[in-house]
Amino acid sequence: MKSHWIEETPQAAQDYVAGRRLDEVECIVADIAGVARGKAMPASKFAHQERFYLPNSIFLQTITGDWADNPSGAFTEPDMILTPDFSTATAAPWTADVTLLVIHDVSDQSGKPVPIAPRNVLKRVVDLYRQKGWRPIVAPEMEFFLVARNIDPNQPIMPPMGRTGRRAAAKQAYSMSAVDEYGKVIDDIYDFAEAQGFEIDGILQEGGAGQVEINLNHGDPVHLADQIFYFKRLIREAALRHDCFATFMAKPIEGEPGSAMHIHHSVVGIEDGRNIFSDEQGRETPAFLHFIAGMQKHLPAAVALLAPYVNSYRRYVPDFAAPINLEWGRDNRTTGLRVPISGPEARRVENRLAGMDCNPYLGLAASLACGYLGLIEAENPRSECLGDAYMSEDGLPYNLGDALDLMDESAPMREVLGSEFIDVYQAVKRNEYKEFLQVISPWEREHLLLNV
Repeated sequence: MKSHWIEETPQAAQDYVAGRRLDEVECIVADIAGVARGKAMPASKFAHQERFYLPNSIFLQTITGDWADNPSGAFTEPDMILTPDFSTATAAPWTADVTLLVIHDVSDQSGKPVPIAPRNVLKRVVDLYRQKGWRPIVAPEMEFFLVARNIDPNQPIMPPMGRTGRRAAAKQAYSMSAVDEYGKVIDDIYDFAEAQGFEIDGILQEGGAGQVEINLNHGDPVHLADQIFYFKRLIREAALRHDCFATFMAKPIEGEPGSAMHIHHSVVGIEDGRNIFSDEQGRETPAFLHFIAGMQKHLPAAVALLAPYVNSYRRYVPDFAAPINLEWGRDNRTTGLRVPISGPEARRVENRLAGMDCNPYLGLAASLACGYLGLIEAENPRSECLGDAYMSEDGLPYNLGDALDLMDESAPMREVLGSEFIDVYQAVKRNEYKEFLQVISPWEREHLLLNV
Protein backbone atom coordinates (compact mmCIF):
# COMPACT_ATOMS: atom_id res chain seq x y z
CA MET A 1 0.00 0.00 0.00
CA LYS A 2 1.38 3.38 -0.99
CA SER A 3 1.12 6.13 1.62
CA HIS A 4 -0.29 9.46 0.44
CA TRP A 5 2.81 11.39 1.47
CA ILE A 6 5.10 9.34 -0.77
CA GLU A 7 4.10 11.59 -3.68
CA GLU A 8 5.65 14.52 -1.80
CA THR A 9 9.05 12.84 -1.60
CA PRO A 10 11.91 13.07 -4.13
CA GLN A 11 11.75 10.74 -7.12
CA ALA A 12 14.58 8.55 -5.81
CA ALA A 13 12.57 7.77 -2.68
CA GLN A 14 9.47 7.01 -4.75
CA ASP A 15 11.48 4.71 -7.00
CA TYR A 16 12.95 2.89 -4.01
CA VAL A 17 9.52 2.17 -2.54
CA ALA A 18 7.74 1.51 -5.84
CA GLY A 19 5.96 -1.83 -5.93
CA ARG A 20 7.06 -2.75 -2.40
CA ARG A 21 5.60 -2.45 1.05
CA LEU A 22 7.23 0.35 3.05
CA ASP A 23 8.07 -1.07 6.47
CA GLU A 24 9.64 1.71 8.50
CA VAL A 25 10.36 5.44 8.60
CA GLU A 26 13.19 6.96 10.61
CA CYS A 27 12.28 10.46 11.84
CA ILE A 28 15.60 12.18 12.49
CA VAL A 29 17.36 15.44 13.32
CA ALA A 30 21.05 16.25 13.69
CA ASP A 31 22.28 17.02 17.19
CA ILE A 32 25.18 19.33 18.04
CA ALA A 33 27.72 16.70 16.99
CA GLY A 34 25.84 15.88 13.78
CA VAL A 35 24.66 12.54 15.16
CA ALA A 36 21.22 11.43 13.94
CA ARG A 37 18.70 11.48 16.81
CA GLY A 38 15.04 10.62 16.55
CA LYS A 39 12.54 7.80 16.34
CA ALA A 40 11.90 4.87 14.06
CA MET A 41 8.30 3.85 13.54
CA PRO A 42 6.15 1.66 11.33
CA ALA A 43 5.25 3.39 8.08
CA SER A 44 1.56 2.88 8.83
CA LYS A 45 1.86 4.93 12.01
CA PHE A 46 4.01 7.62 10.37
CA ALA A 47 1.37 8.08 7.65
CA HIS A 48 -1.22 9.14 10.24
CA GLN A 49 0.91 11.56 12.28
CA GLU A 50 1.67 15.12 11.20
CA ARG A 51 4.20 15.80 13.94
CA PHE A 52 6.40 14.08 16.46
CA TYR A 53 8.06 15.07 19.71
CA LEU A 54 11.55 14.95 21.21
CA PRO A 55 12.94 16.68 24.32
CA ASN A 56 15.16 19.70 23.73
CA SER A 57 17.84 18.03 25.87
CA ILE A 58 19.09 16.17 22.78
CA PHE A 59 20.99 19.37 21.96
CA LEU A 60 22.72 19.26 25.37
CA GLN A 61 24.11 15.76 24.90
CA THR A 62 27.86 15.50 24.41
CA ILE A 63 29.70 13.17 22.05
CA THR A 64 30.38 10.87 25.03
CA GLY A 65 26.69 10.64 25.94
CA ASP A 66 26.99 12.91 28.95
CA TRP A 67 24.74 15.94 29.45
CA ALA A 68 25.91 19.53 29.58
CA ASP A 69 24.33 21.99 31.98
CA ASN A 70 21.53 24.00 30.40
CA PRO A 71 22.79 27.61 30.05
CA SER A 72 19.25 28.85 30.73
CA GLY A 73 19.44 27.25 34.17
CA ALA A 74 16.39 24.96 33.91
CA PHE A 75 16.58 21.32 32.90
CA THR A 76 12.90 20.52 32.48
CA GLU A 77 13.37 18.95 29.03
CA PRO A 78 10.29 20.38 27.30
CA ASP A 79 9.20 18.68 24.10
CA MET A 80 10.05 20.14 20.72
CA ILE A 81 7.78 19.66 17.71
CA LEU A 82 9.26 17.73 14.81
CA THR A 83 7.63 18.22 11.41
CA PRO A 84 8.75 16.07 8.48
CA ASP A 85 10.52 17.84 5.63
CA PHE A 86 9.44 15.49 2.86
CA SER A 87 11.96 17.00 0.44
CA THR A 88 14.65 15.19 2.48
CA ALA A 89 13.03 11.74 2.34
CA THR A 90 15.51 9.17 1.11
CA ALA A 91 16.16 5.43 1.14
CA ALA A 92 18.11 3.48 3.73
CA PRO A 93 19.34 0.88 1.21
CA TRP A 94 21.55 -0.96 3.73
CA THR A 95 18.60 -2.12 5.86
CA ALA A 96 17.00 -5.55 5.59
CA ASP A 97 13.51 -4.12 5.24
CA VAL A 98 12.21 -1.21 3.16
CA THR A 99 13.06 1.90 5.16
CA LEU A 100 13.00 5.63 4.48
CA LEU A 101 14.84 8.38 6.34
CA VAL A 102 13.19 11.78 6.78
CA ILE A 103 14.89 14.84 8.30
CA HIS A 104 12.50 16.90 10.41
CA ASP A 105 12.16 20.61 11.03
CA VAL A 106 12.40 21.49 14.72
CA SER A 107 10.17 24.11 16.35
CA ASP A 108 9.07 24.94 19.87
CA GLN A 109 5.50 24.55 21.06
CA SER A 110 4.61 28.04 19.83
CA GLY A 111 5.75 27.12 16.30
CA LYS A 112 9.01 29.11 16.28
CA PRO A 113 12.20 27.44 14.97
CA VAL A 114 14.31 26.13 17.85
CA PRO A 115 17.42 28.37 17.66
CA ILE A 116 19.85 25.75 18.98
CA ALA A 117 19.01 23.12 16.34
CA PRO A 118 22.01 23.00 13.95
CA ARG A 119 19.88 22.86 10.79
CA ASN A 120 18.00 25.95 11.99
CA VAL A 121 21.30 27.75 12.63
CA LEU A 122 22.28 27.19 8.99
CA LYS A 123 18.83 28.29 7.81
CA ARG A 124 19.23 31.46 9.88
CA VAL A 125 22.49 32.33 8.10
CA VAL A 126 21.07 31.56 4.65
CA ASP A 127 18.10 33.79 5.47
CA LEU A 128 20.43 36.69 6.30
CA TYR A 129 21.82 36.41 2.76
CA ARG A 130 18.28 36.23 1.37
CA GLN A 131 17.32 39.46 3.14
CA LYS A 132 20.12 41.20 1.23
CA GLY A 133 18.98 39.75 -2.11
CA TRP A 134 21.71 37.09 -2.18
CA ARG A 135 21.72 33.32 -2.41
CA PRO A 136 24.85 31.51 -1.16
CA ILE A 137 26.14 28.51 -3.10
CA VAL A 138 28.49 25.90 -1.63
CA ALA A 139 30.34 22.83 -2.87
CA PRO A 140 31.80 20.62 -0.13
CA GLU A 141 34.63 18.10 -0.40
CA MET A 142 34.49 15.19 2.05
CA GLU A 143 37.67 13.43 3.17
CA PHE A 144 37.63 10.31 5.33
CA PHE A 145 39.63 7.20 6.16
CA LEU A 146 38.76 3.57 5.66
CA VAL A 147 40.46 1.76 8.54
CA ALA A 148 40.76 -1.74 9.95
CA ARG A 149 38.16 -2.67 12.55
CA ASN A 150 39.17 -1.28 15.93
CA ILE A 151 37.27 -2.57 18.96
CA ASP A 152 39.88 -1.57 21.57
CA PRO A 153 40.28 2.20 21.99
CA ASN A 154 43.70 1.60 23.60
CA GLN A 155 45.05 0.27 20.31
CA PRO A 156 46.15 2.61 17.49
CA ILE A 157 44.12 2.86 14.31
CA MET A 158 45.50 0.85 11.40
CA PRO A 159 44.91 1.12 7.64
CA PRO A 160 42.60 -1.54 6.20
CA MET A 161 43.65 -4.65 4.31
CA GLY A 162 43.25 -4.21 0.58
CA ARG A 163 42.29 -6.81 -2.02
CA THR A 164 45.99 -7.67 -2.44
CA GLY A 165 46.17 -8.77 1.20
CA ARG A 166 48.43 -5.83 2.04
CA ARG A 167 47.48 -2.83 4.14
CA ALA A 168 46.50 0.32 2.26
CA ALA A 169 49.57 2.45 1.58
CA ALA A 170 50.08 6.14 2.25
CA LYS A 171 51.47 8.76 -0.12
CA GLN A 172 49.41 7.48 -3.05
CA ALA A 173 47.35 10.61 -3.76
CA TYR A 174 45.26 10.32 -6.95
CA SER A 175 46.39 6.72 -7.52
CA MET A 176 43.68 4.64 -9.18
CA SER A 177 45.36 1.43 -8.06
CA ALA A 178 45.15 2.60 -4.45
CA VAL A 179 41.40 3.18 -4.79
CA ASP A 180 41.02 -0.29 -6.33
CA GLU A 181 42.43 -1.81 -3.12
CA TYR A 182 39.05 -1.20 -1.47
CA GLY A 183 37.00 -1.02 -4.64
CA LYS A 184 34.12 -3.06 -3.19
CA VAL A 185 33.51 -0.42 -0.52
CA ILE A 186 33.57 2.30 -3.18
CA ASP A 187 31.11 0.29 -5.29
CA ASP A 188 28.67 0.11 -2.38
CA ILE A 189 29.07 3.84 -1.72
CA TYR A 190 28.08 4.51 -5.34
CA ASP A 191 25.16 2.08 -5.16
CA PHE A 192 23.85 3.50 -1.87
CA ALA A 193 24.21 7.06 -3.15
CA GLU A 194 22.30 6.20 -6.33
CA ALA A 195 19.49 4.60 -4.33
CA GLN A 196 19.33 7.71 -2.14
CA GLY A 197 19.28 10.07 -5.10
CA PHE A 198 22.66 11.67 -4.43
CA GLU A 199 25.05 12.66 -7.19
CA ILE A 200 28.77 12.20 -6.57
CA ASP A 201 30.96 14.58 -8.54
CA GLY A 202 34.06 12.44 -8.08
CA ILE A 203 35.95 10.01 -5.83
CA LEU A 204 39.72 10.02 -5.47
CA GLN A 205 42.53 8.64 -3.33
CA GLU A 206 43.95 11.21 -0.90
CA GLY A 207 47.43 11.29 0.62
CA GLY A 208 46.77 9.16 3.70
CA ALA A 209 46.70 5.36 3.94
CA GLY A 210 43.11 4.41 3.14
CA GLN A 211 42.11 8.08 2.82
CA VAL A 212 39.38 8.88 0.29
CA GLU A 213 37.86 12.13 -0.93
CA ILE A 214 34.33 12.50 -2.30
CA ASN A 215 33.33 15.72 -4.04
CA LEU A 216 29.73 16.89 -4.24
CA ASN A 217 28.14 19.19 -6.81
CA HIS A 218 27.54 22.80 -5.84
CA GLY A 219 24.14 23.90 -4.60
CA ASP A 220 22.00 25.21 -1.75
CA PRO A 221 23.80 25.07 1.64
CA VAL A 222 20.94 23.40 3.55
CA HIS A 223 20.50 20.79 0.83
CA LEU A 224 24.24 20.05 0.75
CA ALA A 225 24.44 19.84 4.55
CA ASP A 226 21.57 17.34 4.46
CA GLN A 227 23.52 15.30 1.92
CA ILE A 228 26.71 15.27 4.02
CA PHE A 229 24.63 14.28 7.07
CA TYR A 230 23.28 11.35 5.08
CA PHE A 231 26.59 10.55 3.37
CA LYS A 232 28.44 10.01 6.64
CA ARG A 233 26.00 7.27 7.54
CA LEU A 234 25.90 5.58 4.13
CA ILE A 235 29.72 5.54 3.94
CA ARG A 236 29.95 3.94 7.38
CA GLU A 237 27.39 1.34 6.36
CA ALA A 238 29.25 0.57 3.12
CA ALA A 239 32.50 0.05 5.06
CA LEU A 240 30.87 -2.26 7.60
CA ARG A 241 29.73 -4.54 4.77
CA HIS A 242 33.39 -5.20 4.01
CA ASP A 243 34.79 -5.69 7.51
CA CYS A 244 36.29 -2.24 7.96
CA PHE A 245 35.35 1.08 9.52
CA ALA A 246 34.92 4.48 7.89
CA THR A 247 35.97 7.33 10.15
CA PHE A 248 35.52 11.08 9.83
CA MET A 249 37.89 11.89 12.70
CA ALA A 250 40.08 14.84 11.80
CA LYS A 251 43.27 12.89 12.61
CA PRO A 252 42.70 9.16 13.14
CA ILE A 253 46.18 7.80 12.34
CA GLU A 254 49.42 9.08 13.82
CA GLY A 255 51.82 10.34 11.16
CA GLU A 256 49.18 10.55 8.45
CA PRO A 257 47.41 13.64 7.06
CA GLY A 258 44.10 14.68 8.56
CA SER A 259 40.68 14.77 6.93
CA ALA A 260 39.24 18.11 5.87
CA MET A 261 35.88 19.29 4.64
CA HIS A 262 36.96 21.95 2.15
CA ILE A 263 34.08 24.32 1.42
CA HIS A 264 33.78 26.24 -1.87
CA HIS A 265 31.63 29.39 -1.65
CA SER A 266 30.05 31.70 -4.15
CA VAL A 267 27.09 34.08 -3.91
CA VAL A 268 24.52 34.87 -6.60
CA GLY A 269 21.85 37.53 -6.85
CA ILE A 270 18.37 36.18 -6.23
CA GLU A 271 16.82 38.27 -8.99
CA ASP A 272 19.35 37.83 -11.80
CA GLY A 273 21.22 34.67 -10.74
CA ARG A 274 24.58 36.32 -11.46
CA ASN A 275 27.66 35.54 -9.39
CA ILE A 276 28.30 38.71 -7.35
CA PHE A 277 32.03 37.86 -7.29
CA SER A 278 32.31 38.73 -11.02
CA ASP A 279 31.28 41.86 -12.92
CA GLU A 280 29.86 41.99 -16.46
CA GLN A 281 33.37 41.95 -17.91
CA GLY A 282 34.28 38.86 -15.86
CA ARG A 283 36.56 40.75 -13.47
CA GLU A 284 36.71 40.29 -9.69
CA THR A 285 34.29 42.59 -7.87
CA PRO A 286 34.73 44.44 -4.57
CA ALA A 287 32.22 41.97 -3.07
CA PHE A 288 34.65 39.14 -3.86
CA LEU A 289 37.41 40.83 -1.87
CA HIS A 290 35.00 41.78 0.93
CA PHE A 291 33.98 38.13 1.30
CA ILE A 292 37.62 37.10 1.67
CA ALA A 293 38.26 39.90 4.16
CA GLY A 294 35.33 38.73 6.27
CA MET A 295 36.75 35.24 6.41
CA GLN A 296 40.18 36.53 7.38
CA LYS A 297 38.70 38.68 10.13
CA HIS A 298 36.09 36.35 11.62
CA LEU A 299 37.30 32.77 11.04
CA PRO A 300 39.34 32.72 14.30
CA ALA A 301 36.04 33.09 16.18
CA ALA A 302 34.46 30.34 14.07
CA VAL A 303 37.21 27.71 14.40
CA ALA A 304 35.44 26.06 17.36
CA LEU A 305 32.68 25.09 14.90
CA LEU A 306 35.06 24.02 12.13
CA ALA A 307 37.33 22.08 14.52
CA PRO A 308 34.97 20.93 17.29
CA TYR A 309 37.05 18.33 19.19
CA VAL A 310 40.44 18.03 20.86
CA ASN A 311 41.48 15.69 18.05
CA SER A 312 40.60 18.35 15.46
CA TYR A 313 43.67 20.40 16.36
CA ARG A 314 46.01 17.49 15.66
CA ARG A 315 45.24 18.19 12.00
CA TYR A 316 46.55 21.74 12.28
CA VAL A 317 50.24 20.92 12.00
CA PRO A 318 52.77 22.04 9.36
CA ASP A 319 53.82 19.76 6.51
CA PHE A 320 50.65 17.67 6.52
CA ALA A 321 48.77 19.53 3.77
CA ALA A 322 46.62 21.35 6.34
CA PRO A 323 46.68 25.13 5.96
CA ILE A 324 46.92 26.74 9.40
CA ASN A 325 46.68 30.31 8.20
CA LEU A 326 44.24 32.92 6.92
CA GLU A 327 46.24 33.93 3.87
CA TRP A 328 44.47 33.94 0.53
CA GLY A 329 45.78 33.20 -2.92
CA ARG A 330 44.80 32.21 -6.41
CA ASP A 331 45.40 28.51 -7.08
CA ASN A 332 47.59 28.27 -3.96
CA ARG A 333 46.90 25.21 -1.80
CA THR A 334 49.17 26.39 0.99
CA THR A 335 46.72 29.18 1.84
CA GLY A 336 43.77 28.70 4.17
CA LEU A 337 41.61 30.62 1.68
CA ARG A 338 42.16 29.47 -1.88
CA VAL A 339 40.70 30.89 -5.08
CA PRO A 340 40.52 27.95 -7.53
CA ILE A 341 40.96 28.35 -11.27
CA SER A 342 37.56 28.96 -12.84
CA GLY A 343 35.58 31.02 -15.31
CA PRO A 344 33.95 34.26 -14.09
CA GLU A 345 30.56 32.60 -13.55
CA ALA A 346 32.13 30.05 -11.18
CA ARG A 347 34.45 32.40 -9.28
CA ARG A 348 34.55 31.18 -5.71
CA VAL A 349 36.47 31.06 -2.44
CA GLU A 350 37.56 27.76 -0.89
CA ASN A 351 37.82 27.57 2.90
CA ARG A 352 40.40 24.85 3.64
CA LEU A 353 40.31 25.08 7.44
CA ALA A 354 37.19 23.02 8.22
CA GLY A 355 37.67 19.46 9.43
CA MET A 356 35.51 16.54 8.32
CA ASP A 357 34.62 15.94 11.96
CA CYS A 358 32.50 19.09 12.11
CA ASN A 359 28.72 19.03 12.07
CA PRO A 360 28.02 19.84 8.39
CA TYR A 361 25.20 22.26 9.24
CA LEU A 362 27.38 24.16 11.70
CA GLY A 363 30.52 24.03 9.55
CA LEU A 364 28.70 25.55 6.57
CA ALA A 365 26.88 28.05 8.80
CA ALA A 366 30.12 29.23 10.42
CA SER A 367 31.97 29.60 7.12
CA LEU A 368 29.08 31.42 5.43
CA ALA A 369 28.67 33.65 8.49
CA CYS A 370 32.24 34.90 8.10
CA GLY A 371 31.71 35.68 4.42
CA TYR A 372 28.40 37.40 5.15
CA LEU A 373 30.00 39.64 7.77
CA GLY A 374 32.66 40.54 5.22
CA LEU A 375 30.04 41.55 2.64
CA ILE A 376 28.32 43.73 5.24
CA GLU A 377 31.49 45.32 6.61
CA ALA A 378 32.89 45.95 3.09
CA GLU A 379 36.56 45.85 4.07
CA ASN A 380 39.46 44.70 1.91
CA PRO A 381 41.62 41.66 2.66
CA ARG A 382 45.36 41.59 3.13
CA SER A 383 47.48 41.35 0.00
CA GLU A 384 47.36 38.05 -1.83
CA CYS A 385 49.94 35.46 -0.72
CA LEU A 386 52.08 34.51 -3.70
CA GLY A 387 54.40 32.05 -1.95
CA ASP A 388 54.31 29.27 0.66
CA ALA A 389 51.82 30.19 3.37
CA TYR A 390 52.02 27.01 5.46
CA MET A 391 54.11 28.60 8.20
CA SER A 392 52.28 31.93 8.32
CA GLU A 393 51.40 33.15 11.82
CA ASP A 394 47.79 34.22 11.81
CA GLY A 395 46.31 34.27 15.28
CA LEU A 396 44.27 31.11 14.79
CA PRO A 397 43.54 29.10 17.94
CA TYR A 398 45.44 25.83 18.19
CA ASN A 399 43.39 24.15 20.90
CA LEU A 400 39.70 23.78 21.67
CA GLY A 401 39.75 25.88 24.81
CA ASP A 402 41.20 28.94 23.04
CA ALA A 403 38.81 28.45 20.11
CA LEU A 404 35.80 28.41 22.42
CA ASP A 405 37.01 31.56 24.16
CA LEU A 406 37.29 33.42 20.84
CA MET A 407 33.80 32.33 19.78
CA ASP A 408 32.29 33.20 23.15
CA GLU A 409 33.72 36.72 23.02
CA SER A 410 32.73 37.45 19.40
CA ALA A 411 29.73 39.78 19.25
CA PRO A 412 29.44 39.45 15.42
CA MET A 413 29.29 35.65 15.58
CA ARG A 414 26.66 35.83 18.32
CA GLU A 415 24.61 38.21 16.20
CA VAL A 416 24.75 36.03 13.08
CA LEU A 417 24.52 32.56 14.63
CA GLY A 418 22.41 33.48 17.67
CA SER A 419 23.51 33.94 21.29
CA GLU A 420 21.33 31.12 22.57
CA PHE A 421 23.00 28.69 20.19
CA ILE A 422 26.49 29.95 21.09
CA ASP A 423 25.76 29.43 24.80
CA VAL A 424 24.52 25.87 24.30
CA TYR A 425 27.44 25.01 22.01
CA GLN A 426 29.86 26.39 24.61
CA ALA A 427 28.25 24.29 27.35
CA VAL A 428 28.46 21.08 25.32
CA LYS A 429 32.03 21.59 24.12
CA ARG A 430 33.42 22.70 27.49
CA ASN A 431 31.91 19.59 29.03
CA GLU A 432 33.66 17.43 26.40
CA TYR A 433 36.94 19.29 26.92
CA LYS A 434 36.74 18.75 30.69
CA GLU A 435 36.13 15.01 30.17
CA PHE A 436 39.13 14.75 27.85
CA LEU A 437 41.44 16.40 30.39
CA GLN A 438 40.59 13.63 32.87
CA VAL A 439 42.03 10.96 30.52
CA ILE A 440 45.71 9.99 30.87
CA SER A 441 47.25 9.31 27.45
CA PRO A 442 49.83 6.64 26.48
CA TRP A 443 52.33 9.47 25.80
CA GLU A 444 52.05 10.65 29.40
CA ARG A 445 52.50 7.14 30.76
CA GLU A 446 55.47 6.46 28.50
CA HIS A 447 57.42 9.66 29.06
CA LEU A 448 56.34 10.93 32.48
CA LEU A 449 55.75 7.82 34.59
CA LEU A 450 59.41 7.16 35.40
CA ASN A 451 61.21 10.25 34.11
CA VAL A 452 59.83 13.22 36.02
